[in-house]
Amino acid sequence: MSNDTTLVLGATGKSGRRVAARLRLRGTPVRAASRSGRTPFDWSDPAGWDPALQGVAAVYVVPPAVPGPVHEFVRRAEAAGVRRLVLLSGRGADTWGDTTFGLDMRSAEDAVRGSALEWTVLRASNFAQNFDEDLFHAPLRAGELALPAGAVPEPFIDLEDVADVADAVLAEPGRHEGQVYELTGPRALTFAEAVDLISRASGQPITYKQISPAEYTEVLVDQGLNEDDAHHVAEMFVMMERGVIAGTTDDVAAVLGRPPRTFEEYVVRVAAAGAWQR
Repeated sequence: MSNDTTLVLGATGKSGRRVAARLRLRGTPVRAASRSGRTPFDWSDPAGWDPALQGVAAVYVVPPAVPGPVHEFVRRAEAAGVRRLVLLSGRGADTWGDTTFGLDMRSAEDAVRGSALEWTVLRASNFAQNFDEDLFHAPLRAGELALPAGAVPEPFIDLEDVADVADAVLAEPGRHEGQVYELTGPRALTFAEAVDLISRASGQPITYKQISPAEYTEVLVDQGLNEDDAHHVAEMFVMMERGVIAGTTDDVAAVLGRPPRTFEEYVVRVAAAGAWQR
């Protein structure tokens, strides 16, 4: 009988832990890999990759923040007998042009799409959960979110939808082979509109302020990011202001047979859990 174990990389991260839980609920054997987990996995330590890949049929790949390592990982996955790869990437990666943002994701896509394995790429818009599980959370709780984003909207996607799509793709071998899914929410919002919804639902006075990319880089460095990582995050907003990824798609519905969750649904759910209370 063939092995149907799925290796989930970044299994303690935002998307990985959600995907792993869904696969387990479905009855799929899961090997949850992370730097500190039972299955150790570190993109900077290739010595640990082969044990993680042994006896695996499919891999959910959350790429590292640097270009390159996924190429070697894919070669090892092929040698280990892996049959399928599902890669998390960024919305509209092939429209980003000459920006330095996302070189890591574009490198990972090249590695996966150039492999001999069955592959699917999930290109997600900015996660709604960035507002309560990531860099935006602390500023929101402090009362002001300052970012280099203006009038160009973003179709934020709920990570629960990303995980639902990944789960469906992993559960249906062959059906999604060679597909690149652009995953967005049902409508695009400016960051100012998103912050207003969060403020209203949470009952907390929270404002949005637009700052320059250089100013935001300084803010991130003050928060503890190194300068290269801070510049990389700021460069994402420069790319977004071009408007190339502001539109919505129907790809969530195409995979799941239902529309994506709205940003309002996310806000109500998270506000009720007290995420933005002071």
